[in-house]
Amino acid sequence: MKKILIFLAALLLVAGCSESFLDTKDLTRKTTENFPATPSEANQALTGVYNIMYSTGGIDNIMLISDIMSDDRLGGGGQNDRDPQAMEYFLVKIPNEYANPWAQPYKGIFRANSLLSSLDKVEWGTETAEKSRIFGEVSFLRAYYYFDLARMFGPVPLVTAPTPANNPKATPAALYGQIALDLKNAINALPDDPITTAWRATNMGRVTKWAAEGYMARVFLFYTGYYEQTELPVADGTTITKDDVIAWVDDLVANSGRSLVPDFRNLWPYAINEATNYGYALTNGLNWVGDQGNTETIFEIAYVGLNSDVWGTNSYYNNTVNLFCGHRDPTYRRPFGHGWGFGPVNPVFVSSWSSLDLRKKGSIWDQNDATEGTDTYLFAADMQWHETYLYEKKYIPVNIDFGGNIVNYSVKLYGAQNDMMLNNTQSLVLLRLADVLLMGAELGSSNAQAYFDLVTNRANSVNMGLAPTLDRIQNERRWELAFEGLRYFDLLRWYRGGAGAIIQTNESGADIRNNGVATTINVSDNGVFANIDARVTATGGFLMIPDDQIKLSNGVLVQNAGWTNANEYQY
Repeated sequence: MKKILIFLAALLLVAGCSESFLDTKDLTRKTTENFPATPSEANQALTGVYNIMYSTGGIDNIMLISDIMSDDRLGGGGQNDRDPQAMEYFLVKIPNEYANPWAQPYKGIFRANSLLSSLDKVEWGTETAEKSRIFGEVSFLRAYYYFDLARMFGPVPLVTAPTPANNPKATPAALYGQIALDLKNAINALPDDPITTAWRATNMGRVTKWAAEGYMARVFLFYTGYYEQTELPVADGTTITKDDVIAWVDDLVANSGRSLVPDFRNLWPYAINEATNYGYALTNGLNWVGDQGNTETIFEIAYVGLNSDVWGTNSYYNNTVNLFCGHRDPTYRRPFGHGWGFGPVNPVFVSSWSSLDLRKKGSIWDQNDATEGTDTYLFAADMQWHETYLYEKKYIPVNIDFGGNIVNYSVKLYGAQNDMMLNNTQSLVLLRLADVLLMGAELGSSNAQAYFDLVTNRANSVNMGLAPTLDRIQNERRWELAFEGLRYFDLLRWYRGGAGAIIQTNESGADIRNNGVATTINVSDNGVFANIDARVTATGGFLMIPDDQIKLSNGVLVQNAGWTNANEYQY
């Protein structure tokens, strides 16, 4: 935000000279006064709003942060990787731990505000449908950035104009009211064309009406659950009811063109029909549908990679969540590749999950399971911490044989450079149909049983044929959406501050190894595990606002509860 405020202040300084001899029309550069002027330039500006989505990768990504804080995964990394280990215990390593997850969404919001304020200046001519589409997409993106902030940090400052502002935290009603309005505008403005394979070939990663309808359900459930409300306020003075949201969910399911991939396991690249030599995939006849051929995805971050070996440039365009979740063994092996070892899977979670459920082995790699048919891996590699021998395999580097070498599949399929830090191009799926079906069942759609059956039957779940009660839906969401960044926020909306007690209970007794030494999570890291319940209760489950932002605001922005005293948060 500091850089944003400085940039905005500079713009105001220039604007303040408008009545002086400096008031001239710039004919050589694009400025906020003359850009965007055409539909083509408006699309360029829209691309800039999208671009921010790529800039919060690795340990700064909301998916990985929330997974580590959930009861599904532990901190991990190497002995000296204090960031994920602090997250595991709801602590921070440094006061500005979350500087990037805070600043990047606000950069996206600033760009969205700028474009929204400029749309009426564009010479649209007859391209009114194009104006409506751009308005819908950028409205969704502003809601998307604010919702990430709201879930991570709770109430945050609300800014809806591209001008400098030093605002205090908005109320939850005001913040979510703006999110709801933006999503409502997106639903009404965007076309209702179904998402087809042909459409995805050139539009993968683009916002649709269906993404807005699905996110509306997600926002409604979080706001009404966490803040114990029955309706979602809208900034235009109206409200959104449960029936409204159900209608949008039913519309999405019926008309979006999306359908479940018949075999859950084919959603993920480890099922790729290439030379992985992955026994599990071969034995089960798996064949990855690919990013473009995925009939289930509704909205994702589509990574493409760049032909650059510069980390600061190329890392933004690669899926670094995959990199951070790879195993720490530096040897190139198949099918799973090298990375930083963050987020080992909680063995207590694994033991509670029926092995008859296809999603269990379809989501979790057990390094001690000979039937997995993987190469032999090195345990305790590079001082692995919180090692459980269990890794999630939805977002992890996948290697194949190519040209006599073991390389990431992207090297062969997409011409990516052979660099394990810069060659992960798997899309990061943010919303897929199975999630929407379970939200529809939870909301109480008249189609709840049919929606529930679609998910449970595909997975061979223990809940097949049973009624979609809340406790069964909660279990299905955990199993179906494991390691996709939703579990922690589900716990918050269902249990609020009480989520910490559930996380602590569900991780208690987990067997781990720290640099090869056997122990349990309960006594690891100086015993701070015992404070998880108290930490979530004290913070309400929200993260620490970067200390620099508090200082920059001169006291206008107040730190979140539970993060105000040094002894509350240091690790």
